Amino acid sequence: MLSATATTLVAGALLGVSPAQAAQTPLALDAANTLADSLGADRSAGTYVDASGATVVTVTDAAAAKAVQAKGGKARVVTRSAADLNALSASVDKGVVGTAISVDPVANQVVVEVDTTVTGAKLAALETAVAASKGAARIERLPGKLTRTISGGDAIYTGGSRCSLGFNVRSGSTYYFLTAGHCTNAGTTWTNGSQTLGTRAGTSFPGNDYGIVRYTNTSITISGTVGSQDITGARTPSVGETVNRRGSTTGTRSGQVLGLNATVRYPQGTVTGMIRTSVCAQPGDSGGPLYRGTSALGLTSGGSGNCSTGGTTYFQPVTEALSAYGVSVF
Repeated sequence: MLSATATTLVAGALLGVSPAQAAQTPLALDAANTLADSLGADRSAGTYVDASGATVVTVTDAAAAKAVQAKGGKARVVTRSAADLNALSASVDKGVVGTAISVDPVANQVVVEVDTTVTGAKLAALETAVAASKGAARIERLPGKLTRTISGGDAIYTGGSRCSLGFNVRSGSTYYFLTAGHCTNAGTTWTNGSQTLGTRAGTSFPGNDYGIVRYTNTSITISGTVGSQDITGARTPSVGETVNRRGSTTGTRSGQVLGLNATVRYPQGTVTGMIRTSVCAQPGDSGGPLYRGTSALGLTSGGSGNCSTGGTTYFQPVTEALSAYGVSVF
């Protein structure tokens, strides 16, 4: 997070079968995701973290379950594969602003979230599509309206807008910070409220929601942390994993990953490939970091609700932004 008063910058601030019942030592998150990918989209619906803290690899047949167990993993046989769920996601997505479509591997369903602006014929069309799935999809109502949380770890400013710094990154000896693309769309020169930090070097919104600013102020010490938490790597989270978010409006908050590869239709444009979570956020938290331990996971994009009553928040996967700009956390 950026402090407006300090001189140090830290990053923003179950169909069961017998093989599936005899789990060995759970795989680490990355290993489980790699294993699920190796099975293919027609034999797995992805991974999630269960109530015991173990990572579960979903599979569509007993042979795949045995393959997971042979690697020391925990498997669960489900009816629908990732290929099935992705095809269903496309069929229930009617392009309605105020909706978000994602996959819930725990329930083995597609989730269609609708905010309070979705009514009448548009809502009826979604309800019809979900009903036609015969239990493979469900609708969830969101409190309030899906919005980008622009205005807002620590605060960063451009013009009249406030956002949150995501992660400090670098390419060789050149330093940058990542934040939300709908933030970097708003201006070129960024400050911490009292000093110029740097200049926008890239921005992507809609479609994605990430942007990058190159530091031009050489008098500021740049730290590769989120608060006191050192960040040393980046990865994709797993559904069910407990994660943290930090922002300039609401500080540090925690919640769970509810889904991956969500499509979110904001009034200002659609973004895809997003991380869906139960972590709350409010205006001003935009661009702030989603992380767990030393791992960078995402950048705050937007959502519905607030930190008083709760809500759903979506995050741009940070690995995509790192790849797009050829930078790394440190």
